[in-house]
Amino acid sequence: MIEKFFTEVANRVAHLAGMPPTFAICVLIVLVWAGIGPFFGFSDTWQLVINTGTTIVTFLMVFLIQNTQNRDSAAIQTKLDELIRVSRAHNTFIGIEHLTESEVEEIRDKCERAAKRHDREVAEAAVKKAAAQKHGSKKHAA
Repeated sequence: MIEKFFTEVANRVAHLAGMPPTFAICVLIVLVWAGIGPFFGFSDTWQLVINTGTTIVTFLMVFLIQNTQNRDSAAIQTKLDELIRVSRAHNTFIGIEHLTESEVEEIRDKCERAAKRHDREVAEAAVKKAAAQKHGSKKHAA
């Protein structure tokens, strides 16, 4: 129950935080704070108000946004795993997000090399096909 409530609050806050009106409100708060600076003589207390406020908001937002990103990442990974599972792709790719960074990098490098090798093979086959067609059209002309 707490997890569901936290998820709903985190989603809602993350959504609201990314909206233009929220940014406009934050700009307005900073402008008001700056505007009353002369009234408070730009005192330490005046500075402490904005510093404390922004620190608290930032501290809380880090956890809410991280929670939202973790869930989004897990959902995307699950969708990709399902696509891999039902396609002709290698099922060994399922779960690689749990490997170390260097292990994932090694797999990525292998995939890039395989893709380049495939591109070369396709290009070579296209050249051979074009040459065969050219050679075949010369026979028809003779």
